[in-house]
Amino acid sequence: MIKTLRKITLGLGFVILPFTGGFAQSADSLQFSDTIEIIPMPVFHFEDRIQAILMEMDARRLPKVEDVLTTNRPELSEDDRISLSRIADIYRLHVLSLEAQVNNDALSAEKYITNGISEMQSMLEENPEVQQNRRFTELYRTIMTEYREFYGVTDSGMEETGEIFAIQTELFNEDDLNFDGEHFAFPKEVTTKRMQVPLPQNKYVNNHLAYLWMKRPEIMETWLQRKEKYFPMMEKIFEEENVPKELMHLAMIESGLNPSARSRAAAVGMWQFIKATGSMYGLEVNWWVDERRDPVKATRAAARHLRDLYAYWKDWHLALANYNVSPRRMKYAINKSGGEKDYWVIYPYLPRETRGYVPSFIATTMIASNPEQFGFKAKYEEEPFEYETVDIVGSYDLSVLAECAGIDVNTIKEYNTALIRWATPPGNAVYPLRLPVGSKETFLANFKEVPQSKQMQIFVHKVQRGESLGKIASKYGVTVRDIYESNDKLGRVIYPGQEIVVPIPMGDQTRILTDRPSNDPDTKTRKSYSVSSSSSSSTATQPANTVSVYYVVKSGDTIGHIAEWFDTSAWKIRTWNNTSNLIRVGQRLKIYVPAAQKSKYAAIDDMSPNQKNNLGSVSGNSSQLASSNVDGFVTYKVKKNDNLYDIANNFGISISDIKKLNNLKRNTIFPGQTLKIKEK
Repeated sequence: MIKTLRKITLGLGFVILPFTGGFAQSADSLQFSDTIEIIPMPVFHFEDRIQAILMEMDARRLPKVEDVLTTNRPELSEDDRISLSRIADIYRLHVLSLEAQVNNDALSAEKYITNGISEMQSMLEENPEVQQNRRFTELYRTIMTEYREFYGVTDSGMEETGEIFAIQTELFNEDDLNFDGEHFAFPKEVTTKRMQVPLPQNKYVNNHLAYLWMKRPEIMETWLQRKEKYFPMMEKIFEEENVPKELMHLAMIESGLNPSARSRAAAVGMWQFIKATGSMYGLEVNWWVDERRDPVKATRAAARHLRDLYAYWKDWHLALANYNVSPRRMKYAINKSGGEKDYWVIYPYLPRETRGYVPSFIATTMIASNPEQFGFKAKYEEEPFEYETVDIVGSYDLSVLAECAGIDVNTIKEYNTALIRWATPPGNAVYPLRLPVGSKETFLANFKEVPQSKQMQIFVHKVQRGESLGKIASKYGVTVRDIYESNDKLGRVIYPGQEIVVPIPMGDQTRILTDRPSNDPDTKTRKSYSVSSSSSSSTATQPANTVSVYYVVKSGDTIGHIAEWFDTSAWKIRTWNNTSNLIRVGQRLKIYVPAAQKSKYAAIDDMSPNQKNNLGSVSGNSSQLASSNVDGFVTYKVKKNDNLYDIANNFGISISDIKKLNNLKRNTIFPGQTLKIKEK
């Protein structure tokens, strides 16, 4: 008997027959297809076996194949579409980095890897909830694996640091916090009436009380011990900033009172500042120093940030929620709740982490303010964070400084958590080094005997077997590009025994303050500080294999733009010229450039604004500029080794924009092709 059936092939190596009765013939004997077609097929009746299979499918409630193929998938929201597009662009960068490594082009590979990481970082900073996106999680794992492989390191600098993040995963998971009122008696002696921040007790707060008090008391005990070390300092700062002292407990939820904590979203320190927010409150972050990790300075910045949030919301619970999530997400939750500006009303519309954030703060504050009532000690043995300071000028290895003070390196790092390298910053700016109380005199006596040769500026590295430029760059905390710029004849392939100059970046000439954010707008110390009487033109050491050229500042110029034109960093230009970000028209700036490319960079001073804005081609040749004479569009003629990512990045547009303008279905382009970039 012949029966006409629908054949549906799914790439599984066999044919699924969505009907009752019949025999599923092997796909090997049929023409394999990715489409649905009508074919004649012999049917043999094995009723019992087929019926058993169908019953099993029904039991598992599997959808019919036809339903799967015909069901309309919901359209992506605009936010999801943008996220997916950005994820795709980062994957393209990943492919480009692999292709560059195949061609032994470490410089390009590094560029693509670091650009990919920067893009991921931006996604995390703009929307921390993207961490819950499965596609983003897979992307993150792929990119960070390649980063570690390229640089030969186990720590990329983007991994979570600190036990708090595993704790938060449990603490903010509502499904795991099922409060059982029958077996939980809240202590009657708890005092909360003197608090300025309301501490209501409800089912959400009770869940977190039960977790910290009964399920994981060891966590709370660790925080209470660290409280003895940091709270005396924090209390003084909160009083000076006129902020409720109970808000100090927020640092327990943010970091577990760990100054070195770092989240996947690049929030750093005891108060978990991202770089942009920290900068708003004067925290200095450069290659050598990250004041977000300084418990004293970050606490003052956090107090001011919380005060500003309260001034905006006029409600402490909303201010606390906004500390955890973006204002955009707060406004979304308020709109969804009908415009109610009440944390407990907008609670269902907040991200899961923020729903757990405020109840966790309330529960932590209740326990920490009444430890004995919850079965903890009234006081734990821990020395308060107190210190003496000495001014250091120049770069000295921390092991040398520790030896002068008669302490070990780990102790000096513990007192100076803002130092993120192995030494103090080079240059003429003073760095206030913190020392344990009672060790200053010993340090000063021993430091006088330290020879000037102990100051560090440049290293010469001898290549070892198995090393790559990426691994060498990672070892010294510089980039592959920095190494190339300091080694004029360095090729793509290196060999054991070869000596390579490794440039150590100069320190920012901002004077680092002792107890306040170094860029504190309330002080007048945001200026270059030098202990030398030499002129500004000689305050910085000239990088190896470079020559100086000069650029005269024009109207509309910024340090950032000038740095881009000269393929350098803004902080380097500030250092070389002993200046700040404020520059004036007519000011003459000294800039160090590779000796072999002096004429190229010297010509920039005479270029028109349009020529300068088109500098930095997509494939490394600054003469490749756009034209604008085709049908009212700015166009670009594709050169050898160009790709859509570099072209889009060079012109400040997206890959999807270029593809749309040029009706490109794929990312493939070819030399000589003319691309529309944007309308004139």
